Amino acid sequence: MNDERLMPMSRISDSNKRGHKGIKRRHNDRRAFDILIEAQNHWTNMSRFRRERERNKRYVYGDQWMDTIDVDGQRITEEEYIRQQGNVPLKNNMIRRLVNTVIGVYRSQSKEPICTARDRDEQKLGETMSTVLQYNMQLNRLKDVYARTMEEFLIGGLIVHRKWYGWRNDKLDCWTDYINPNNFFIDSNMRDFRCWDCSFVGEIHDISFASLCQQFAHNNADCKRLAEIYRGCNDRTTFHNLYSEFGYSQLKNYDFFLPFNNGMCRVIEVWRKESKARYRCHDYNSGEIFKCEISDKATLVDAVNSQRLQRGIAAGMQPDDIPLITAEWFIDNYWYYYFLSPTGDILDEGETPYEHKSHPYVFRAYPYIDGEIHSFANDVIDQQRYTNRLITMYDWVLRSSAKGVLLVPEDAIPRGMDVSEFADEWSRTDGVIIYQAKPGVPTPQQVAANTTNIGISELLNLQIKFFEDISGVNGALQGKQGWSGMSAALYSQQTQNATTSLLDILESFSEFVVEAAYKDVKNIQQYYDQKRVFNIAGRNSSLIEYDPAKIRDIEFDLSIVESTATPVYRAINNEFLMKIWESQQISLQQLLEFGDFPFADALLQSLKSQQEQMEQGQQPEGISPELMRQMQQNADMNAVNRADQLLKAS
Repeated sequence: MNDERLMPMSRISDSNKRGHKGIKRRHNDRRAFDILIEAQNHWTNMSRFRRERERNKRYVYGDQWMDTIDVDGQRITEEEYIRQQGNVPLKNNMIRRLVNTVIGVYRSQSKEPICTARDRDEQKLGETMSTVLQYNMQLNRLKDVYARTMEEFLIGGLIVHRKWYGWRNDKLDCWTDYINPNNFFIDSNMRDFRCWDCSFVGEIHDISFASLCQQFAHNNADCKRLAEIYRGCNDRTTFHNLYSEFGYSQLKNYDFFLPFNNGMCRVIEVWRKESKARYRCHDYNSGEIFKCEISDKATLVDAVNSQRLQRGIAAGMQPDDIPLITAEWFIDNYWYYYFLSPTGDILDEGETPYEHKSHPYVFRAYPYIDGEIHSFANDVIDQQRYTNRLITMYDWVLRSSAKGVLLVPEDAIPRGMDVSEFADEWSRTDGVIIYQAKPGVPTPQQVAANTTNIGISELLNLQIKFFEDISGVNGALQGKQGWSGMSAALYSQQTQNATTSLLDILESFSEFVVEAAYKDVKNIQQYYDQKRVFNIAGRNSSLIEYDPAKIRDIEFDLSIVESTATPVYRAINNEFLMKIWESQQISLQQLLEFGDFPFADALLQSLKSQQEQMEQGQQPEGISPELMRQMQQNADMNAVNRADQLLKAS
């Protein structure tokens, strides 16, 4: 008789962790409505962040005169007020250049996450997981996604990605989605800048009805039920009456419940930590530690222990020496998800299906001191506003000052000549005006005001310097030329100092990348359940086999390191390989497989073709002229000649 313990499907199957197989509405309790109102409160508490993010975005992308001011008791924009004064609202976008510079610094780092197995004996598996992680990053185009996410980090200070597994473009894999922070809400009571005390996250979705049925309908009845639910979900009166009935009479922010586009369906996704009593079990026979429900204890613990006692006593063992399963009662905290309609219908719910036991979101707020978010762009908005004001003022002074005004006494105008004719003759080249001078009447004179030295230029230079001092992005980091006679060491030191001032925000973003890679690794371990062969970027040296039976239970440490895809690394690698090849420590085939030459794949194919011809007793052909020309353009000619001689000798 086997001592086999049967696990309930509700605990071991992802598909059965859902709470139901149909759409239901909670008519008799307020659970769904309470969750909706709690989610709305968290979303409303982030309204200040959304306003500041929108303002920061306007300034970064050049719309810098839309702040409202009070003029005679009326709220109007600064642009409208300037135009009412007869002026033109000018601007010189300095923030955009700063943001682009920081993004360039991030891209130039060329870093990537790698996996290291905690057990040194399993380090080879860590290298395999690093390769699979790079494959997943290439699949999701994360190099560009992270650059745009860094731009969002500089503008808003909050970045969010979603990690999930499913179908996309007829491909079943692990995917990464960028989430608009305007649609995201987190626990407003959270204060830990690591976000470890987070207990509530969520997102609002606006999707088409077809996508709604595709995701939540399991049969035709569910489609009809969804159509009935969303028939009145865009009606404000329905919401007011519905939530007034449940004690919520003030709904100031309807945007949380109503879609931005009336043709879409609003779905509110909520993940929150819940708790309930469970048993923490330790099987001393197998060493396994697991949790079980209160209702499952009789089957999973008591029945198994009873069988073991009977078998052990029958085998002559002492009762105290028989390995049993111990069960300890405790309150378990776990993540539970809900997909809700705006009217309180539960479209889907269940305990987290992910083996990392958390929600699918990865987010990072900066700096999140006392729960506040302050972005990089927000720090220089005041300098941008003052710069625009000085430019507009300079333009107004130039337009309103006297520029060649002619002062002519009336008695000085000759008879028979009007003022316009006098002005034309005065401004004409080689013009001559004949008039009879009269005693006491002054001669005509031209007035031009000097408006260049009123201090505006000095103030503008001061503001530009403030931009560099406050942001830490100086001229050297922006690629500006140094002054005459400036040493290269000093210029390099200035660039390094500017990078140091940005180190905090860059390292904070790196922590976000590590957290995202951690959930990618966990999803890969969970959902890659078949052997796969991965080839990164077409390189034969990266051809590895992923075996889920070996990697599923391995714990990995993740870190950010310099990427091996940089030109400097490739040059050092190729130089080292050429040296050991010249000393005949490696073969030509190894040189081409582990090196990074533009012609390596074609030359390897030619080499293998010649080897096959020799095995068949045929005369091998030389290198094709086209491949020779390509090698001449991309490689050292001495190395090419040696490779050709080696091929002919073989």
